[in-house]
Amino acid sequence: MKDEVLNDAKRKMEKVLEVMARDLSRIRTGRASVALLEGIKVDAYGTSMPIAQVASLAAPEPRLLTVQPWDLSLMADVEKALLKSDLGLTPMNDGKILRLPIPALTTERRKDLVKMVKKMGEDAKVALRNIRRDANEDLKEMKKEKMLSEDDAHRAQEEVQKLTDDFIKKVDAQAADKEKEIMSF
Repeated sequence: MKDEVLNDAKRKMEKVLEVMARDLSRIRTGRASVALLEGIKVDAYGTSMPIAQVASLAAPEPRLLTVQPWDLSLMADVEKALLKSDLGLTPMNDGKILRLPIPALTTERRKDLVKMVKKMGEDAKVALRNIRRDANEDLKEMKKEKMLSEDDAHRAQEEVQKLTDDFIKKVDAQAADKEKEIMSF
């Protein structure tokens, strides 16, 4: 039972790391990456679809993204979706392909992005602490119902704390790497 609680907590904490990594990949760093376009939805064929399902995405140069709709009748819809997105990029349409030049980031914008990364890191830490709290409550409940001895419950809570500390270090490392990437251009 104790192992189930620990494994469940670990699985949830790994999910927090995955979500944070995905969210960090969407933050613009001045370098072109197709991950920037992942969250964009295009209204196509009467439904909202991810941009990757209606167009091929590429980063042919360090400061350029290209979006080539498979169905040219969707060009206007794809362009509209890119303009509505919060990327702050203006597509250039040549009739067959949309080019998204990535401008160099200003120092002020870099600082704003670093603040956003720090906030994501804090949110991830809060999620990890909530997982720790839930696991500890489960362990206390098991101790109360005599499914665990006092010593086993205490050891398990120490393991949960160690697990939490390890994942917090990983979150800090992810955030620090992204901050370094943002500031290094």
